[in-house]
Amino acid sequence: MLTILAKSIEGKPISLTLQSPESITINNDQLTLLPGLIDPHVHFRTPGHEYKEDWRTAAHAAIRGGYTTVFDMPNTLPPTVTALLLQEKKALIDSQLQEIGIPLRYQLFFGADKKHLNEISSVARDVIGIKVFMGCSTGNLVIDDDESLEAVFEIGAKNNLIVAVHAEDEHLLRQNKAHYKNKLDYPAHSEIRNITAAVTAVEKAINLSRKYGTKLYVLHVSSAPEIQLIKKAKQEGLNVYAETTPHHLFLNDSAYAKLHGKAVVNPPLRSSEHQAALFNAIHEKIIDTIGSDHAPHTLSEKAKPYGECPSGMPGIETTLALLLNAHHEGLLSLTEIVSLTSTRAREIFSLPETNDFVLVDLNKTAEVSESQLKTKCGWSPYAGKMLKGWPVYTILGGKCYSI
Repeated sequence: MLTILAKSIEGKPISLTLQSPESITINNDQLTLLPGLIDPHVHFRTPGHEYKEDWRTAAHAAIRGGYTTVFDMPNTLPPTVTALLLQEKKALIDSQLQEIGIPLRYQLFFGADKKHLNEISSVARDVIGIKVFMGCSTGNLVIDDDESLEAVFEIGAKNNLIVAVHAEDEHLLRQNKAHYKNKLDYPAHSEIRNITAAVTAVEKAINLSRKYGTKLYVLHVSSAPEIQLIKKAKQEGLNVYAETTPHHLFLNDSAYAKLHGKAVVNPPLRSSEHQAALFNAIHEKIIDTIGSDHAPHTLSEKAKPYGECPSGMPGIETTLALLLNAHHEGLLSLTEIVSLTSTRAREIFSLPETNDFVLVDLNKTAEVSESQLKTKCGWSPYAGKMLKGWPVYTILGGKCYSI
């Protein structure tokens, strides 16, 4: 049996007993009990890019971050765009998790690909949703024509599948890239992939959600104008949901000066005013979830010149600590953190309840140390940052993992 004596987010004593293969008692009234975290947006790089990450290292990273459930994206090598590739990916993931003995809960997004749209209906019961890249990102998946995009939304509605969109307009990205072709510094990334490209795509996706009655999940919202479009859609009663990321909450475009290629992500970092808008959107319940968008690349890849440097950064190990630190700074309530990291994802994606938990020490102050990271890439954009509030135990499937 696993016995936990701790406190709730309201500060009230909690006594919890769980079935467990172990006999453990955690008795510490300085620890706060939260539900096991759900990360609806990760890139664990299997198959094809295991040199950056695999499910063995990623599962350890997830547990260290307090996460017990993750949703993995389809832009692997090969991309997950057929029923057979989905089956093969699941078998590979299950093998890697079994090897390390961590029963990490996971769901997979299915990639929308022009040549394989007919595959979507056959996997509807096996995936958490359809992922649409409206603009090119890591990998070659992109839906850049209206006919294919409409087909995806129609298929999603018919199969009661949520459509998750990477909302950047590919045609505008190409135009902007041509304009800035001789500007090869990292900050140009935020100009090439500007807010107009994001807003254009979000507006198009919302219109298609309205037309077909499709559930729409807007990934990594990064700017105030996107928030306003999503707010209006929610007020209209559309099934439109919004995610933001830790890097859009806690980093801005000033980070290029220090992080250089490590700061390159899609959509790009915005100015501090958009950071503030994201926090306000959380308070107004316009932003529903936070996805780490854990997208590791090697240090040598991120050190390449702009144009060769891939987009993405790791984040699953530091997201909760960043949120708890923001709580101490008066930016977020604990209730909001629980909603962002668990409650809303469970509601939006109709996930069953679990007995997964994370115990956090709200008073623990520690530095983000790259030497302690479990992710295979071994670096963090927050390295050296002191944060107050850290997970110390993760309970998954009745087993307690000390962090």
